[in-house]
Amino acid sequence: MTDPKPYVRVAAGLILDSRGRLLLGQRPEGKAWPGWWEFPGGKIEAGETVEQALVRELDEELGIRATRVYPWVVHVHEYPKSIVELAFCQVTAWEGEPHGRENQALDWVDPWDIRLDESEHPIGPGGGSLLPAAAPPLRWLRLPTRYRISSIGHPDHLAGWLARLRQELLGGLQLVQFREPGWAGDADSLQAAFQATLALCRQQGARCLINSCHPHAWWSQADGIQLRAADAARVLQQDIRPPGWLGVSAHDEEGIATARQLQADFVVLGHVHETDSHPGAAPLGWDRFGALAAAAGRPVFAIGGQSLDTQEAARRNGAHGIAALRGQLIETC
Repeated sequence: MTDPKPYVRVAAGLILDSRGRLLLGQRPEGKAWPGWWEFPGGKIEAGETVEQALVRELDEELGIRATRVYPWVVHVHEYPKSIVELAFCQVTAWEGEPHGRENQALDWVDPWDIRLDESEHPIGPGGGSLLPAAAPPLRWLRLPTRYRISSIGHPDHLAGWLARLRQELLGGLQLVQFREPGWAGDADSLQAAFQATLALCRQQGARCLINSCHPHAWWSQADGIQLRAADAARVLQQDIRPPGWLGVSAHDEEGIATARQLQADFVVLGHVHETDSHPGAAPLGWDRFGALAAAAGRPVFAIGGQSLDTQEAARRNGAHGIAALRGQLIETC
């Protein structure tokens, strides 16, 4: 019988500067995978939290003291000789100037300049390869952090929705979901609203997903699907992954497990706070949200009473970003 592979818990930091550049370190000679590029970090010692381990490792490796650390995604990767659980965190503020205290090379890179190819390892600075476990977080970094969900309701409200959406798209919004389960008009007016929303997003270079409450025949026209929790469970039974981007709505452990099994690109988790759309339903609260998000294995959007005022709390509790039907997502002058 083959001995089981050792299971190693690691805290890994995606260190991002004010320009959005990402700091990579090159593994020195004498270590496993020498010459490969990686995210700074290291093993979590007994009794340490993820943040404590990361702060210690960044001091030891780079000579900096991380002062703003956001938990992000916990991802498990199997290497030939070990299984590594990587607790990825985003680090956006620190004291000191990063330098290689272990004689490792460092480089600041634009995440969008790193080549991601399913058949190869990510290609980083100087054409060098990044460790295999680096590919998922590099893809996740490209996911927008604000997710607008439509709430039009009636054909007479379409013009107002498109005007507001245009302003948000011009303000930087990049991800939209068309979701109209309680549409007060006929099927033709609903389809016209979807087509108008989709066209405006395409015009402004944003992605538009469609909620699974709408006809299956429309799904292929959008940039992806947002599956309701019940629909996600049915799709899982059919063993067919919808094309394009795939988001899954979840409210509990079962929904999170379904999203993992479907290999969803992201999860929308809530509701975090009490909302008018869920009268009488108990909200998750941030502690419960954080525990569920940590088990998702992919980026998680917080939903339920979310706006620019809550995005800091959302990130502190492991959210990639915020999703909202009504809350403000774009700064206004």
